[in-house]
Amino acid sequence: MILRLPTGEDFDAYADFMADPDSAEFLGGVQPRSTAWRGFAQIVGAWQIRGFSMFSVIEKVSDEWIGRVGPWMPDGWPGTEIAWGTVRSRCNRGYATEAAAAMLAFGFDELGLNRIHAAHLSRNPASGKVMKKAGMVLEGTARQDAIKWGRYEDLVSYGILREDWIGSRQ
Repeated sequence: MILRLPTGEDFDAYADFMADPDSAEFLGGVQPRSTAWRGFAQIVGAWQIRGFSMFSVIEKVSDEWIGRVGPWMPDGWPGTEIAWGTVRSRCNRGYATEAAAAMLAFGFDELGLNRIHAAHLSRNPASGKVMKKAGMVLEGTARQDAIKWGRYEDLVSYGILREDWIGSRQ
């Protein structure tokens, strides 16, 4: 896979991704194209504001946009989080694990972060597996007001400190 900054050419694939019930299920749910545009612009704009954000994930073999991954820290966020999402047709091929590991390296090596976390809804255990494979450690659970789903959700949090990540690579 290739990780690169998102471009306007990626938007159609991103909008299709966010319109797919399977792909968008754990990312806030299906979005119409106009809402997907706002989310896409937010990703692109965060690069200007924070100096980091989501990358577009491009499959080398097909040269297709297959997802997004990156460090994320909206205003008021408790710390830098890595997040990812891949189109359903490319799930279970190791892309998310490879991308999450690349984002830990990016966060620690390029951004100089001291800690990175990630979280997933408890009903999405596949994301927890990715976090563990990338070397993150379970930190706990919390209740999240998930208005988008009309109910509260259990959120599972993972994290890793820079020194632990460095130690795990030696």
